[in-house]
Amino acid sequence: MTAARHTTIASPIKMAEVFPQVVPFARVATRLHPRKGSPGVEQSSVGGPLLWPADEPWPGCGGEHPEDHLDAGPDDPAQGPLVPVLQLFAADVPDLPFPAGTDLLQLLWCPFDHQPWYSPRPHLRWRRRADVGARRETMPTPHEDADPAMIPDPCTVDPERVVEYPSHDLPREVWRQIDDAVRRVAEQTGWQYEYDLSEASGTKVGGYPGWTQSPDWPVCGCGTGMTHLLTIASWEFSRGDEKRWIPVEDRPAMAGWSFDGDDDHPWRAVQNPAGIMLGDVGGIYLFVCPSCPERPFDYRFDCA
Repeated sequence: MTAARHTTIASPIKMAEVFPQVVPFARVATRLHPRKGSPGVEQSSVGGPLLWPADEPWPGCGGEHPEDHLDAGPDDPAQGPLVPVLQLFAADVPDLPFPAGTDLLQLLWCPFDHQPWYSPRPHLRWRRRADVGARRETMPTPHEDADPAMIPDPCTVDPERVVEYPSHDLPREVWRQIDDAVRRVAEQTGWQYEYDLSEASGTKVGGYPGWTQSPDWPVCGCGTGMTHLLTIASWEFSRGDEKRWIPVEDRPAMAGWSFDGDDDHPWRAVQNPAGIMLGDVGGIYLFVCPSCPERPFDYRFDCA
């Protein structure tokens, strides 16, 4: 894993001194920092081509749950090919909990709304890179009625490990313990715990989901609570004046930012590089069971 070219600034707040109650809840997340590009099949990417065996059928939306397609979907769900969303190699994101014998994670989804979340339905594949053999040369064309806002543009990624703390997932009793410190820090420094000091924004691996609604962690069929595998986010950050989550190298591009600004302003390519929009600036959260060797998964979607 090479050094990241995008840098998240360190918090100027000494968390262990100011918020010692949250330190036990710290988790490592890997921000992927997708940026529009032309990734190859041998690269980790968002929305790029997948390293796919030539003799393996491409999955369509008529798979395990064809009945959950909403009215806007194709008349024959089997004719709706899934679209590439994410490909990650273990060498780039070693913190991913790969099942034994695998070193490649691929995420696809159907670019139509599905029950129960009114969102794309994800599909995960774990592979061993060396087992792929002859590879598929081209990716299928998305269904003609697919929503472009659910089809990620090809992006390279630049993984960067950061430490984050929970906000929505922080227990109520701990919130009560830090409430005065949260207000004091905001008044004295302008840094807000929920927006600047807790969960990292954007598409990431590990850490905590960036819930906008109440947390809803799935439980595996074996009875084990699932862990957060990754987040696919609509935006990499919410505001152009954010203190924390805009990488240092991208800050010059934010000059003159405005939500009413021109579509071709550089800040838009930094905030929404993959060009997706999930509901109202929502996110899809993937979870896996840490106990089952095959890593069964579930997902949640929420938005503002």
